[in-house]
Amino acid sequence: MCLRIKEVLKEKRLTAVWLASQIGITQPNMSNMVSGKSKPSLDTLERIATALNVPIVDLFEQPPTDVINCPYCGKKIKVVKEN
Repeated sequence: MCLRIKEVLKEKRLTAVWLASQIGITQPNMSNMVSGKSKPSLDTLERIATALNVPIVDLFEQPPTDVINCPYCGKKIKVVKEN
C-alpha cells in the first residue's frame, strides 16, 4: 500500500506537524506515516482525509490504468488495447 499523504500535504501547502496537531497524534508518529515507515489504521486515514478535506481514496496511489500485476509472478505488465 503506497500512501500519498506527503504529496497531498505538499499540494495543499501544509505540514506534517500541522496535520498531527489536527488529528491528535504525535509529530514523530505522523512523520513515520508520511515517510512510509508505519502504516496508519483506517480510523487514522479517515481523520487525515477529513483534516485535509479530501476523499480517503486521494490518500492512496492510483495504479496506472494500462499496467496490471501478473497474478502468477507479480511482475508489472503493460496492457495494450488492440483495435
